[in-house]
Amino acid sequence: MDDSPIVDDLWLYPVKALRGYARDTVDVAIWGFEHDRRWMVVQPDGTFLTQRALPIMARVGAHAGPGGLILSSDDAPAMTVPIPKASAERRQVMVWSDPVPALDAGPDAAAWLSDRLGLPCGLVYMDDMDVRPVDPAFGAPGDRAAFSDGFPVLLTNLASLDALNQELDHPIGMTRFRPNIVVSGLSAWEEDRWKRIRIGDVTFRVAKPCARCAVTTVDQTTGERPDKTEPLRALGRIRRAQGGVMFGQNLIPDGPGRIAIGDRITVLEAGESNLRPIPPKDVG
Repeated sequence: MDDSPIVDDLWLYPVKALRGYARDTVDVAIWGFEHDRRWMVVQPDGTFLTQRALPIMARVGAHAGPGGLILSSDDAPAMTVPIPKASAERRQVMVWSDPVPALDAGPDAAAWLSDRLGLPCGLVYMDDMDVRPVDPAFGAPGDRAAFSDGFPVLLTNLASLDALNQELDHPIGMTRFRPNIVVSGLSAWEEDRWKRIRIGDVTFRVAKPCARCAVTTVDQTTGERPDKTEPLRALGRIRRAQGGVMFGQNLIPDGPGRIAIGDRITVLEAGESNLRPIPPKDVG
């Protein structure tokens, strides 16, 4: 009997920081899942908006199709946004410290989002996938990301969530961590040892653990923060390392392909945990 881990869930987030949705199958490109984080909500100066400061973004849904987006909210009719034409205004926007050229999605999308989020904002689309390389310290030439924080794909482990929930007074669900791939059939934190894996017909390199932030405190259905400290405080007790408190692993695809719920995961290479412990302070 094959006891290798399997894909339990797949998630797509067409617009960075807006609510995602589950899929049975996804097509994978070198920059991540097709349609994943190709769009981003920006302030008038081009800086991106995030649930870190604006948790209400979790209440706005976005579904991707071949021609664009459907934005949805409980307080307004849905909004259809076509992919901007090449002649649309090209803006320079910022993802953290990365300047990225992107196409403006127009005034109608901007007005709809501004009304939902309560502040002036716009929507942009990344049409050129060669413009944002992955951090060369963790990737190879040609590795690319869309509007994700830094890497193409995020993987999490249900057993690791169970271990974290043992530290919490009120257990949380995996949606708090906004993963792309959720796996089952592992022991807790076993994913820390992976170096290369294959899912379906796609090979992934495991780049680094994912440092977590205040987005994990946001309920991804209500857009509220039930507790402004958890799960970060619990992660600080059990998962603090160089770079922050860690949950999940960032992946880089070696090439395109398709993966599906129920796919077996083959570990091609494993080794020591990739969590880097914080060195003791020099008290000499």
